[in-house]
Amino acid sequence: MSDNLAGKVVVITGASSGIGEAAARYLAAGSARVVLGARRVERLRAIVAEITAAGGEATMLATDVTHLTEMQALVNHAVERFGRVDVLINNAGLMAVGSILKGRTDEWERMIDINIKGVLNGIAAVLPVFHAQQSGHVINVGSVASHKVAPGGAVYSGTKFAVKAITEGLRQESGAIRCTLISPGAIDTELPSGTSDEATLKRLKEAYQAALPAETIARAMAYAIAQPAEVDVNKIIVRPTVQPF
Repeated sequence: MSDNLAGKVVVITGASSGIGEAAARYLAAGSARVVLGARRVERLRAIVAEITAAGGEATMLATDVTHLTEMQALVNHAVERFGRVDVLINNAGLMAVGSILKGRTDEWERMIDINIKGVLNGIAAVLPVFHAQQSGHVINVGSVASHKVAPGGAVYSGTKFAVKAITEGLRQESGAIRCTLISPGAIDTELPSGTSDEATLKRLKEAYQAALPAETIARAMAYAIAQPAEVDVNKIIVRPTVQPF
């Protein structure tokens, strides 16, 4: 990994498992200082303890991204502990896929709250710090569903299309702030278990047989972060070679 990672302060949401956990471990191994946010406190503590025992620098704070005040607290915690924030990784997400005809409005609302409002809360929380520093990097985790709608994925894709639009809009307006949309395909995480529809769960299990390890996305994040300040990697799609969509 590039020395450009060393000392970078990286705030990560959804850091208790999957891509968020993998990013925390991988970036900390590259000498970044990581700040983990998620709702599962005991899991966060265990990850921080393991990173620290391995010689890395890490801290955590219980965080529900659907609440702006909690995202602000996470960013403030990073500044208090490490003096700055260099990167925000908006990773927390929910994939409650299933036919829109079934009208599972509770799942729709949760996806909107986490996938869209959570990203916006993260951006709102970190922008004052980035403006004061005159630098920063927002990495938003989208999906291949940010680019194509599949049957059963209308609402999920809608939230991820929104993330793509938000990322591009921020890029155009943000000046010195770098903006990256990373769109994973099938990755081995808890994400496919987010739906309550049994038939959909079965299809996802089959589709995810070729899923890539979560560290695959962590490496893509590290690549974007490690670029020189004048280089802004805007979009990365990462999926298994055999994945057709």
